[in-house]
Amino acid sequence: MIELIPAIDIIEGKCVRLTKGDYDSKKVYGNPLDMAMRFEDLGFTRLHVVDLDGAKSRHVVNVAALREITRHTKLVVDFGGGVKSDDDLEAAFDAGAAMVTAGSIAVTEPDVVYRWIDRYTAGRIVLGADVRDGMISINGWKEDSSEELMLFLKRFVDAGICNVLCTEISRDGTLGGPAIELYRSIMDLYPTLHLIASGGVASDDDILALDRAGIPAVVFGKAFYEGRITLNPLA
Repeated sequence: MIELIPAIDIIEGKCVRLTKGDYDSKKVYGNPLDMAMRFEDLGFTRLHVVDLDGAKSRHVVNVAALREITRHTKLVVDFGGGVKSDDDLEAAFDAGAAMVTAGSIAVTEPDVVYRWIDRYTAGRIVLGADVRDGMISINGWKEDSSEELMLFLKRFVDAGICNVLCTEISRDGTLGGPAIELYRSIMDLYPTLHLIASGGVASDDDILALDRAGIPAVVFGKAFYEGRITLNPLA
């Protein structure tokens, strides 16, 4: 069964969801710790946490919320958003993150991420590949880079990366269905990659379709908060 990973996005200490990365579309769903504890009670063991303030300001901001989650739950947390320096990375690990997602910095300073992979092992670094029209976007999806997705992935797979979180920005928060063909094309090229699909998941059927397509893992947020996902992670 595909790995089920709920997501908590944080702005100003609150659990929120955006649509297509638009900060003006923010919808608040309460306290991050309360939501994390709810996920744990439901049987989830993994959690994806995104510091949206950090992504926008280009440095980690909501480290206190991360620490509260890791202190009061046993969830395995991967943390992203604003990780742009060694200090940001250390702050996330010190706050209890099991893994850290490197997104924008993998585009702007790839050598730094290669060094992190060597120092912390590839298992603790998740490559964030946020995609719009086949190109990587950076800095909270506010800027489009000149990096083509597949070439971007190749460089980091060659460097040893084994976990990739790929978000199709045009679908994120829309409940319009995931980009299954995109994820299948990635798996065709890199069949051993632990690919985490993100963006557009609207229902149990979407998750099952990703599972049938051979996608190893899926992140979801709004669909769960809106009561559209009922799959039992213990099944």
